[in-house]
Parts: sequence; structure tokens; C-alpha cells
Amino acid sequence: MGLSYLALGDSYTIGEAVAVDGRWPHQLAAALRAQGIALGDPQTIATTGWTTDELDAGINDVAPQGPFDFVSLLIGVNNQYRGRPLDDYQVQFQALLQRAIGFAGGRADRVLVLSFPDWGTTPYGAGSGRDLGQIELETDEFNAAAEVISTQQGVAFVDITDISRDTGADPAMIAEDGLHPSARMYALWSARALPVAAHLLGRTD
Repeated sequence: MGLSYLALGDSYTIGEAVAVDGRWPHQLAAALRAQGIALGDPQTIATTGWTTDELDAGINDVAPQGPFDFVSLLIGVNNQYRGRPLDDYQVQFQALLQRAIGFAGGRADRVLVLSFPDWGTTPYGAGSGRDLGQIELETDEFNAAAEVISTQQGVAFVDITDISRDTGADPAMIAEDGLHPSARMYALWSARALPVAAHLLGRTD
């Protein structure tokens, strides 16, 4: 039997506007299998538009049955988009991370956090009328907070935000809605996360 995987998040985890096999968690699982790590496709708890508190409620509704061999968490862009306070995000993110560690059987070294992308670099962002500099600043602030909390909890953190900024204006990297990543951008995220995930899943201590 293969290793089990729980993916927690929002539109970036559910892969809004891409096929299931184009989602970054599915691409990551496939890449790990290609390396000989028998990780199954994830059970996904994610919905487009979810904030941290909504993901928490969604987890309660699904009540996933762990422990899982691997857990990923990517959440926060909708907190930023809706103008939610950074302080609230920090508290709620830390609680979600604790839940993720619990789903991994208490093993923080089997949990992976991804940063969220800068949506201001997309065609949707350019046409939104929002202050793109402020989006960039807040994206960095939220992601920095998530990285600090992850590090404190002994959880691996993978930063993919620069990928979104480098490629966000490339039509091939954006889904037809002009906002969400295409499967090609998700492939870049998966490739960035792959060596970290392979290291975590290779640990037996």
C-alpha cells in the first residue's frame, strides 16, 4: 500500500481552472512516484476563495481520518485579498499548522507548507484597480509570517512566490480566467517542492 497524502488549501490546491492531474499536489505526487516514493494522490480539502478560518471549518466538515504519511498546506491569499488583518492570519495559520501536524501523526517533518503567489502580477490583478505595490507588500508580509511559524514548528517551507512574479504575465502560465495558475505554472511549483518533499518522505527517524 502506498503512502497517504492530505492536501489542505484553497483555489491553488484544488487547482481552479485546471484538470485534476494538473494540480500541483497531484503533480508532486506523480513526480515522487517517478523517483520511487510510493505516494498516493492526495485527499484534498480545499475550495476556491477559502480563508484560514474557512479552511478550518472545511476540515471539520470533512473530518479526514489520519494519520497521513504526508500533509501539505497552502493558505492565505484570500485573507490578503479580503483585507483581513495579518495578526488574525498568524493566529489562524498557526492553528491550521498544528492541525496539519496532527494529521501527520504528530510528525512536523512530514508536513510541507507552500507560500502563496502574488496575484497582482496576473492579468486579473493588472485590471483589478487595486494597488499592485500594496498587494506585493502584503503578499510578502503574509508569506514571511507563515515561514516564521513553519520554521518555529519544525515544518518545511517552500517559497514559490518568486515563480509567480517571474511568470505571471506569461499567458501560458495563467489559466483562462486570467487569475489562477495553469498546469504549467503548477509544474514549476511542484518541481520547486519536489526535493524537499522527497527528503521529508525519505526520513525514517
